[in-house]
Amino acid sequence: MIVELGAFALILALVLSIAQTALSAAGARRPLLAGAGEGAAYGAFIALVVTFGALIHAFVTSDFSVANVANNSHTAKPLLYRVAGAWGSHEGSMVLWCLALTGFGAAIAWFGQGLPRDLKARSLAVQGALGALFLAYTVFASNPMARLADPPIEGASLNPLLQDPALAIHPPMLYLGYVGFSVVFSLAVAALIGGRIDAAWARWIRPWTLAAWGLLTIGITLGSFWAYYELGWGGWWFWDPVENASFMPWLMGAALLHSAVVTEKRGALPGWTLFLAIAAFTFSMLGAFLVRSGVLTSVHAFAVDPERGLLLLGILGVAAGGAFALFAWRAPSLSPGGGFKPISRESAMVVNNIVLTAAAAAVMFGTLFPLIREAIDGQTISAGPPYFNLIFVPIMVIGLVLLPFGPMLAWKRGDALGAAQRLGFAALLAVGAGLLTLAVVSPRKALASFGVALGFWLLAGAVAEIGERVRAFRVPWPEVRRRFGGLPRGAWGSSLAHFGLGLFVLGACFETAWKIELAEVMEAGRSVPLGAYELTLDKVGVVDGPNYLAEQGLLTVRKGGKVVCTAEPERRFYPAGGQTTQEVAICYRGLDQVYITLGERRATAQGQPAWLVRGYFNPWVQLIFLGPLLMALGGAVSLSDRRLRLAPGQKSKGGRKSREAAA
Repeated sequence: MIVELGAFALILALVLSIAQTALSAAGARRPLLAGAGEGAAYGAFIALVVTFGALIHAFVTSDFSVANVANNSHTAKPLLYRVAGAWGSHEGSMVLWCLALTGFGAAIAWFGQGLPRDLKARSLAVQGALGALFLAYTVFASNPMARLADPPIEGASLNPLLQDPALAIHPPMLYLGYVGFSVVFSLAVAALIGGRIDAAWARWIRPWTLAAWGLLTIGITLGSFWAYYELGWGGWWFWDPVENASFMPWLMGAALLHSAVVTEKRGALPGWTLFLAIAAFTFSMLGAFLVRSGVLTSVHAFAVDPERGLLLLGILGVAAGGAFALFAWRAPSLSPGGGFKPISRESAMVVNNIVLTAAAAAVMFGTLFPLIREAIDGQTISAGPPYFNLIFVPIMVIGLVLLPFGPMLAWKRGDALGAAQRLGFAALLAVGAGLLTLAVVSPRKALASFGVALGFWLLAGAVAEIGERVRAFRVPWPEVRRRFGGLPRGAWGSSLAHFGLGLFVLGACFETAWKIELAEVMEAGRSVPLGAYELTLDKVGVVDGPNYLAEQGLLTVRKGGKVVCTAEPERRFYPAGGQTTQEVAICYRGLDQVYITLGERRATAQGQPAWLVRGYFNPWVQLIFLGPLLMALGGAVSLSDRRLRLAPGQKSKGGRKSREAAA
């Protein structure tokens, strides 16, 4: 009965989303109908909550009469993974997507009191139309509540690789980021319909962009960390097409964040900001298509028949095609906005946008071209790390070198020489760090040392940004303290994000260039070196898990003869699906990690049992995951700034102090 209730609520959500679209569109001129449209938005969200709750109940209770549960769950699975199974399949993930979509529609209705009535109504209409498209697809092509006439006694279980705590959290965070850009998309289309694109509109889209970008940052980081310790290959990013599918909207969202600031502060680049607002969610929908269309072979991808992939491609074409067609029609009539000199903060933001969009285009080409080529002539090609290292990395290096200059330049007309002087100490620190790395770290690698210098350049630039805002070393200390205390949260958030980016660059350069690997067949009692460490395989035993059997190794890790940790990697077999996985053991050593996996059983020349052991020494790898989390924290700090949530024209408390500190 609960399953039928969930199925009914899913259909009800579709009907309410259609009503939300019609009522809100009419409500742009009739306030009473606008209120009804808001009510429909709340109703659609509540209906999806009921559907999602019913789906989780079906998984928790192992109701194998539901096809989705039978195909993706098993009674032996731990409770956490039975719950996570609700969004671990294609059908369940679409319910989560629609839940987020209707949830953001309800958020527009609830938090949009400061929006003009017509803009709010049109935004709700667009959001409702998006919800109706995806809900129609879910109801008619991917219904998660479909019953089986002859249910099995036991289910097929979920892919063991997905039975992981990080993967239980990763999809909800990723989807909140993906779908969060739908609000910006809706506000952009609504503004194009109404013909109002100005500084006020840019102010309204910034909090939504920040929220979506921050959530997407956390989602990508969790996914990267999962791939790092669950797949057992020792890496954290492989330029997998599904990884790229999440990275492209992240890059466009980052560009939109900076472009919206220019439109808000100076009234410039309104058309470009509109374009980015539409493109960010377009890339999110493209990611949904790539993951679910069946065109990709990836551990991240859902296995779906091409017919449903074509339906998703149709949704992408209708939503994105309609929005870009409207943009092309309206763009010629948009005001170009305020002017600025080639050397100014606005120009720095433009360069930032060029770099980020070029980087997104490079990722898109590397992701889609092999698929297009295969569809045209059947020839299989790949664009792996060599392509992205050759094209993407140089583009981003240019942007990272120029990044600290932006905050040092004044609006409209800047002083390039003055900005360079204020960044002099940061430049000296970066050059010193790069030269020291080249001289001390072995083996000597010039490009990697340059990357370390670049990381320190970003870190020091972020600190210099705060120093410039408080006039450090330029005004008396009491005045510096006063400015420091009055510094707005938006300024702290920006500097934190840039600082986190610097940490990530440091970690990525160090880990990539100076990691040490080994692969040895080891019997019990044997020791092998791994850089400055020594690994000893003490024994291998059998472990009986809740839904698996495992061989578990016990290794002792020593440095300088002293035991620093013990590691227990596993090789697991899941009887329900007949699959074998590796469970990594990680020893945390400050910013470094010793990473160990246990492979298949083999035999020595004397016939003694042995196992393939892979070990990695990953220096500074912690920074790869800490940096993006700090970037997301910077977004959250900026989002908490009350000035960002005020409608243009309102005054915040202590506004003069904040304006002085932010200048």
